[in-house]
Amino acid sequence: MDEVAEVTRIAGACEVADGASPLDEAARIALADGAATVVLDRGGFALLHDGDLSLAVHPDHRRTGIASALLARTSYDGGVTAWSHGNHPAAARLAATHGWERVRDLWVMRRDSTLPLPPLEPPPGVRIRSYRAGDAAAIVAVNAAAFAHHPEQGAMDEDNLARRMAEPWFDPAGLLVAEDESGMLGFHWTKRHDAQHGEVYVIGIAPQAQGRGLGKMLTLAGLHHLTGLGVEEVLLYVESDNAAAISLYSRLGFVHADADTHVQYRRRG
Repeated sequence: MDEVAEVTRIAGACEVADGASPLDEAARIALADGAATVVLDRGGFALLHDGDLSLAVHPDHRRTGIASALLARTSYDGGVTAWSHGNHPAAARLAATHGWERVRDLWVMRRDSTLPLPPLEPPPGVRIRSYRAGDAAAIVAVNAAAFAHHPEQGAMDEDNLARRMAEPWFDPAGLLVAEDESGMLGFHWTKRHDAQHGEVYVIGIAPQAQGRGLGKMLTLAGLHHLTGLGVEEVLLYVESDNAAAISLYSRLGFVHADADTHVQYRRRG
């Protein structure tokens, strides 16, 4: 059996039924690159990579014990985490039954592009431009400093950056950089999913440049870029306990619905 095709088939059916894919970007890349361990069982799959577990059961085969069987067949060393994309009650029950604890809530916030945007007015001496050849090292350095305590984003190196840039959706015009005479201050990497949907993919501000309003400025720059492409909605992901970021995004017109919550569970080794 073609494992990639089968996982893709099951994930697609789950996305249609649940409104969210059981595979995030990191899982999809690991699957495509052959860097994940895959277990298949009667219309379900477990995919393990870098200590993260993705588990899904085709809608036609649910409530038959397949998810528990997949957990039992998946071996790992040390702690492992798993996301429930959409905070499904079935995932919560499975986690409670098998000794997993809820450790993170990740919100999806959305903004209707028909809402007016404030004008973009960079501070004196600050320039905003799109990505160009030679920026990779500076972006990785800013990202590492900005996300030093982030369990996923902070680990990005130049190889991982290049891998992300190899994705079909990548557009260098949508990777916006803020700089002054001292060098790169921050960046906003936007993502266009399709003709209707865009994303605030990553915003990173160098620690020494924080407190200058660059987060709002770069967010605005990305929103102007995406709305200029004609998308109808822009979404973003934010930690539920990041009050400062949520306040900023709310002031810019982003809203969160309870169903738009992704939950991470952890089982310690």
